[in-house]
Amino acid sequence: MKHLWCPWRLEYILGPKPEACVFCLPAHRAEDEDRLVLHRGVWNFVIMNKFPYNSGHLMVTPFRHVMDIDDLTPEESKELFRLLQTGVRILRACLSPQGVNIGLNLGEAAGAGIREHLHFHLVPRWNGDSSFMAVMDEVRVIPEHLRSTYRILKPLFAAEGRCATHGEASCD
Repeated sequence: MKHLWCPWRLEYILGPKPEACVFCLPAHRAEDEDRLVLHRGVWNFVIMNKFPYNSGHLMVTPFRHVMDIDDLTPEESKELFRLLQTGVRILRACLSPQGVNIGLNLGEAAGAGIREHLHFHLVPRWNGDSSFMAVMDEVRVIPEHLRSTYRILKPLFAAEGRCATHGEASCD
């Protein structure tokens, strides 16, 4: 029998299940910390994955409930890409990965777990991060609690300010 310590899973198991899309955020910010929202832009936001592949696994998604990349407006696309760049820059600065996977799964057949709401994944990678655990036992080890990673990343996104989206002249 395999045992893996994942303290945040109990919250998911015992907690209420969402009736709506997990990527459809309310306009207020009262739930942002509980939902692990790191940054809100004008058209998109950055959120941590509650069930990460690696520490620091982020997602960038539009506020608008769209399921295909062709449904994005030019403004949404521009900001989304800037937030991907910002996310990579912040991950590199604070977690020092040797690489970052950026992915988008369009449709269930492509592996989209939540196909109804478009979202990009940013997964920091380190040489040897799969190690023997993944190879021998199909297990991944997440070495840091989600809340700890959130507390590290949140101020870095706040420091990026509006420049992380599109608002200041220095970003254009």
